[in-house]
Amino acid sequence: MGTKKLTRSSNKVIAGVCGGLAEYFGWDPTLVRIIYLLLTVFTVFAGALVYVIMWIVMPR
Repeated sequence: MGTKKLTRSSNKVIAGVCGGLAEYFGWDPTLVRIIYLLLTVFTVFAGALVYVIMWIVMPR
């Protein structure tokens, strides 16, 4: 069984974080971006901080 690594994607709009999450879970990148956008808006933009942290922590 292969191991999966969470990495940033080359399918990127800003930094590849949402694309990397989509590849890791086998989801559509557009769906992940929409979910992320909705969660960010409804949590008073706390998702923006999470995105920056993931951008720094996730390898390419």
